[in-house]
Amino acid sequence: MLQHLEPNMPHDFDFIIGEWDVTHRRLKKILCNCQDWYEFKGQSSTVKTLGGFGNVEDNHLHFPDSSVRAKAIRSYNATTNEWAIWWLDGRNPSTLDTPVVGQFSNGIGHFFADDQYDGKPIRVRFIWDSTNPELPKWEQAFSDDNGNTWEVNWQMTFRAKSGKNKI
Repeated sequence: MLQHLEPNMPHDFDFIIGEWDVTHRRLKKILCNCQDWYEFKGQSSTVKTLGGFGNVEDNHLHFPDSSVRAKAIRSYNATTNEWAIWWLDGRNPSTLDTPVVGQFSNGIGHFFADDQYDGKPIRVRFIWDSTNPELPKWEQAFSDDNGNTWEVNWQMTFRAKSGKNKI
């Protein structure tokens, strides 16, 4: 793989480069005041692309009823200092999800998008927490009231597969 990294590339997502075991925690029902969660395992591997101005995360999710492959595709806009993140899910391989867009501050990344869930308009929020690079975390939340309240519906905790991941 061609891997020429640009000297002025961003380093916000350096913490996630490498191979990870992932613990997923997901709400059983979304946007209906459900408090029941289920957990499942997965694996993730992330590499830099676009000379370091992007990365691709390859995921293997072991849901309770099936295993699914998915990708997170991230690119950095040096003009706005924002990242865009798309999700490509093997259950719907011809569609990229609406990208969430945002940036990091002090090791925490906040990313937002307007989208739909079950045909209703929602706001989507991703939070990436890299304050402990040995145990990074991600969460997804939806809001059906234009961001006044948020329901966290998916959380991921990453653990390096073997030894310390290196950039």
